[in-house]
Amino acid sequence: MSEPAVDRSRIRNFCIIAHIDHGKSTLADRLLLHTGTVSQRDFQDQMLDDMDLERERGITIKAKAVTLRYRRPDGEHTLNLIDTPGHVDFSYEVSRSLAACEGALLLVDASQGVEAQTIANAHLALEAGLTIVPVLNKIDMAAARPDEVIEEMVHALAIDPGRVHRVSAKTGLGVPELLDLVVERIPPPSGKEEAPLRALIFDASYDEYRGVIVYIRVVDGAIRPGQSILTMGAGRRYEVEEVGIFNPKMQKLPALRAGDVGYLTATIRNLSDVSIGDTVTDRSRPATDKLPGYKEPLPMVFCGLYPTNNTDFERLRYALDKLRLNDSSFTYVPESSDALGFGFRCGFLGLLHMEVVQERLERESGVDIVQTAPNVTFEVLVRGGEMIRIESPTQLPDPGRIELVCEPVVRTTIMIPAQYIGSIMTLMEERRARYMRTDYLSQSRVILVYEMPFAELITDFHDKLKSLTRGYGTLDYELVGYSPEDLVKISILVNGSPVDALSFICHRSVAEARGRKLLKKLKEEIPRHLFEVPLQAALGGKIIARESIGALRKNVTAKCYGGDITRKRKLLERQKEGKKRMKSIGSVEIPQKAFLAVLRLDEEK
Repeated sequence: MSEPAVDRSRIRNFCIIAHIDHGKSTLADRLLLHTGTVSQRDFQDQMLDDMDLERERGITIKAKAVTLRYRRPDGEHTLNLIDTPGHVDFSYEVSRSLAACEGALLLVDASQGVEAQTIANAHLALEAGLTIVPVLNKIDMAAARPDEVIEEMVHALAIDPGRVHRVSAKTGLGVPELLDLVVERIPPPSGKEEAPLRALIFDASYDEYRGVIVYIRVVDGAIRPGQSILTMGAGRRYEVEEVGIFNPKMQKLPALRAGDVGYLTATIRNLSDVSIGDTVTDRSRPATDKLPGYKEPLPMVFCGLYPTNNTDFERLRYALDKLRLNDSSFTYVPESSDALGFGFRCGFLGLLHMEVVQERLERESGVDIVQTAPNVTFEVLVRGGEMIRIESPTQLPDPGRIELVCEPVVRTTIMIPAQYIGSIMTLMEERRARYMRTDYLSQSRVILVYEMPFAELITDFHDKLKSLTRGYGTLDYELVGYSPEDLVKISILVNGSPVDALSFICHRSVAEARGRKLLKKLKEEIPRHLFEVPLQAALGGKIIARESIGALRKNVTAKCYGGDITRKRKLLERQKEGKKRMKSIGSVEIPQKAFLAVLRLDEEK
C-alpha cells in the first residue's frame, strides 16, 4: 500500500449545523451518494446515524466523521464531513466538531424557517472562526416559503441573501453545486506537515477487539503506525497500531498528515485514559504548545440510576464506564438510598440527554434501571462563608447553617409564531421568568428572550411550549449564572419514615401546593396495604400536607348472622389490634413508578 501524497490545498474540512429535523442527516446521505463514497446498493437512509436509538428517534446524537473524494475538472478534492446533532442538549458535540473544521454548512428548513438552535449553532461557528455557507433545504416541499425564510436569515444572522444556496436533500436538487461551493468558499487547512505532530482528539469510541478508537484531526505534522505518541494533557504514552479514515467504514492508511481527519488505535485499553480535547504529539519530537481544547461541559441535571436487581450493580458500573468514553459530558458517582439500595448519582446536560443515556444503558448492557426524578444543581452559602454545590436534595445542609441558596438561571430564546405571544408570556410568568426583549424576525415570527430558573425548565416546559404553540415553538437556552432565591427542601414521609429519593427543592411560595400535588400522585401509585399508610410532606419540622392510603379490610363479621352485638365488636377489636401491630412492624412497598411521580408533577389529567 503506497503512501498517497495529498495536496493540502485540495482538502476541505467542514460540518453541517442546523436545528433538529432540518435535514442534516439526509443532506449527508446525499453527499455520500453523489461523491460515490457509498454505492446505491449499500445505501440506507440516515447512513451516518448508526445507533438504533438515532434511527428510531430520527435524531443525531453523536457527531460522525466521513471522508468524501470529490472529482472536479480541476482534479480530485478530499472533503472531510462531520455530521453534528441539532438538539440543544447535544450542543457540546457540535462545539467539538467545529474545532475540527474550517467551514460549516448552515442548513435552514425552507418551510419551518430560522429556529432557536439555528441561531445558537451559527453563533458557535462564528466564535470558532469558521466560514459559513448558508444553505436553504427542502425547497421541493409544498409548504416551502424560500423568500420569506431567506429574509429571516438576513434579520437573525445578518447573512447576504445572494450567498444563500437552495437545495433539496431529498431529491438531490442543488447538491452538485453545493459541493462546488464547499471547495470554492471553505479555506483549506493551514497546518504544516514538517512541524512537530499536533492532533486534536475530538471524539472516541470503544471496540471490544481493538480497544479505544480515537477520532483525531491532524493540525500539524503526520502520524503513522509504529510511532510513539504522547497525550499532552494527560501525559500518557502509547504506541500507534493503526491509522486511517472513515469511508464511511474504517479504512486503514499508511499515514495521516496535516489537515486530515481520521482515527487512530494504539495500546489504549482503559476507557478513562482518553480525554476529549487533548492534543496528541510525537514522543521523540514533541510540540511545545497544546491545541486549545474544549471547555469542560458542566452537567446541569442530576438524577439517580439504580439497578432494579441489586446484583446488577457491577454490570451497571461497567456499562456506565463504557458509555462515559463516548460521552464526556456525562458524569456519575456511586450513592446508596434506603429505598432503592446501591446505585449512581448521574449528571446530564439536559432532559433529552438523560433519556438517551438511560435508554442506551438499558439497551447496550441489558440492565433494568430505576431512575429517580431529575433535579438541578444548587449553590449554598453556609455559615462561615463557604459556598458548596448541591447535586441532590439530600445533600442540603441543616436549615440553621444555611445563609443563602442560589439556583441556576438560564437565558431562554423562544421562537414562536406571533399569534402565540400572549399564551407564552402567561406561561413564562407562571415559571418565575424575567422578560428581557422581543425581536421580530418577520411579520409572523417572533423571538422572545427571557431569563428563568433552570429548575422550572427541566420538568415539562418543553411539552407545554409545544402544546401552546401547536408544535411550532422552538427553544434554546444557555446558563447565565446563579441567583439567590427563597428555596426550601420538601421531605416526603411514607408511614412516618422519610424517603430520600422523593424529596425535592422548590420555591417557598409553591412548596405547599407542590407537596400536596405529589402526595396525591403517590396515593395513586402506592398500592394499599393491610394497614393505613399516612403520606406527609414536611418543610423542616412542620407538616404542610397529608394524604392517607386506606387499609385493605377483610370483613371479619361476615359469618355472624344475628346474635349478640358484643361478639361482632370483639372480632372488630381483635382486627384493629392486629392492624395496629402490623403498622408498627410492617414496611411499605413503594413501586418504581412512584419515584417518577415528582417528574410528572405538572402534568394535567
